[in-house]
Amino acid sequence: MIDREDVMKVAHLARLQLTEAETTQLTTQLGNILDYFEQLSELDVAAVEPTTRAIDVSNVTRTDSLEPCHELEEIFACAPEQEGDFFKVPKIMAEG
Repeated sequence: MIDREDVMKVAHLARLQLTEAETTQLTTQLGNILDYFEQLSELDVAAVEPTTRAIDVSNVTRTDSLEPCHELEEIFACAPEQEGDFFKVPKIMAEG
């Protein structure tokens, strides 16, 4: 069971300032949470495989395929500025 001093210690470590009402409320709520975990620890889960999700999901990806490149003129037409065969962008690093 968690007591008021435990809640105040955790609040101090988290740099939280709790009122008396908040301390009392959190003591009750955290106690209930710990009681629930105590109930869960009574379950026999020896035959249950560990998992990271409650439902099975898979990532939907496409196969990577080689495609011909668009014409450079089409690509550079989308660029605000270009210099030769390069995109021209604002300088973001200071010299020196």
